Amino acid sequence: MPPSRWRDHSATEEYIRATGIGYTFLRDSLYSDLISALAGKDGIIRGPAGNGRVAVVSRADIIRTAVTVLRDPVAHRNRTYDLTGPEALTLTQLARTLTAARGTRITFFNETLAEAYESRKGFGAADWQVEAWVSTYTAIAANELAVVSSDIETITGRRPLSFAEFLAADQS
Repeated sequence: MPPSRWRDHSATEEYIRATGIGYTFLRDSLYSDLISALAGKDGIIRGPAGNGRVAVVSRADIIRTAVTVLRDPVAHRNRTYDLTGPEALTLTQLARTLTAARGTRITFFNETLAEAYESRKGFGAADWQVEAWVSTYTAIAANELAVVSSDIETITGRRPLSFAEFLAADQS
């Protein structure tokens, strides 16, 4: 796990491993349904993500995978799975896909770090929350969320939804 993004999760995993108890870690990528929420009222997704990519994953795929693991925990004992969508896209590509699916123009604006921190001050969130928001974008910029895993399909036998497929399913 990249330490800049998942320091706490990594420490938790190490602690659990050290206890000797059985575990199964499901490492979810950024959720597909959160992408539209990143756009402001003006239809702009702002953040210091540059041209980095993210393999967004639907919560339905996460649930299906978790249920499969829970039905046969022994088969997944002491395993770590990266749960991602089938493709890694830039925020510009995600915005275009949102525009096509929803008919509302969504764009991506690559903020500087200073702009990102400044623009989030108005939300009144705690410093740790602002840091988490901004670090999600910097993790995307560093391609820490760009890895595409086959774990969902391996576990469930079904390919995870692409972002476009997720949006189409969400419309129905």
